[in-house]
Amino acid sequence: MNDAVQDTRISDRIAGLRAQAVRLHDRLSSWHWSEYIFWIAVAASYFALPSRHLLMNEVAILGLFSLSLDLILGYAGVISLGHAAFFGLGAYTAGIITKFGVTDPLLGLGIATIVSAGLGFATSFLALRGSDLTRLMVTLGVALVLHEIANRMGWLTGGADGLQGMDVGPVFGFDFDIYGQVANIYSLSVLFILFVIARRIVHSPFGWSLRAIRDNPLRAAAIGVPVTKRLVAVYTLSAAYAGIAGALLAQTTQFASLDVLAFHRSADVLLMLTIGGVGYLYGGLIGALVFKVMQDTLSNITPQYWEFWIGLVLVILVLGGRDWLGKIPAFFIRRRNEAEAKLR
Repeated sequence: MNDAVQDTRISDRIAGLRAQAVRLHDRLSSWHWSEYIFWIAVAASYFALPSRHLLMNEVAILGLFSLSLDLILGYAGVISLGHAAFFGLGAYTAGIITKFGVTDPLLGLGIATIVSAGLGFATSFLALRGSDLTRLMVTLGVALVLHEIANRMGWLTGGADGLQGMDVGPVFGFDFDIYGQVANIYSLSVLFILFVIARRIVHSPFGWSLRAIRDNPLRAAAIGVPVTKRLVAVYTLSAAYAGIAGALLAQTTQFASLDVLAFHRSADVLLMLTIGGVGYLYGGLIGALVFKVMQDTLSNITPQYWEFWIGLVLVILVLGGRDWLGKIPAFFIRRRNEAEAKLR
């Protein structure tokens, strides 16, 4: 009799914890009012800044690029110093296929996604081995190898002169214009769709398993989480997102050069995440906006020394924190930490 009562109490306790976890998951996965304001402001920028369509197009592309790195760095704890490999591969793929008559932008995005995801899957087994230092060197090595291949295969990539003469067709009947209006709304639309997908993923059981792996891989494996499979999956997804960002850049500028595979691309995206914060998706978007506005403003004021001032801001951020950027990053990070603390 006592055993039956004890079993009933345990079952009730488990059911209560399960219900609490479901309520917490529903609350975290629901959209907060600040998120609606954020995306309304993004949409309003198209009309409020008619002379800045080209700049906002770059911000959207860099935001997607940062988002792709945040998926592995912020949620899985996998650091990469060669994420430009997937960005550049997506850009070159979108550009090269136009030489073979594939001019539809959406089809180009799809092909670039598949190619970049394929490279991400193939290299994940190397990049995910060892410690963080090993991962840094392996990912950097992959990017350097791709950079040299693109440089040597000038007959296909254009080499140091870049891939010129890209013929990108209209998107939903609208041709890309020199003012960047179509490019801006095209990139923003792709960014929003992929953000919604990423947000759904990170709030799914798959996303919570990634957090468990990030915090303690041994404990995650002990409770039955397939650590290697999860990391390979999110690394492949991150590579696909980065490839789409590169393809967007190539399509909207109709040009691709070795610059898309350069080391500074990987360093810049890490800087953007440092500015905006990791582990809550919006950090990459905010960081990309701040970084690009700083770059555009400082390069106009001091064309020769703008990198010095950005470096100075980075040092201040590392030493003094990024609270001066506003309360939005702190809010989302605090919300995430409270949720994870309740689930422990």
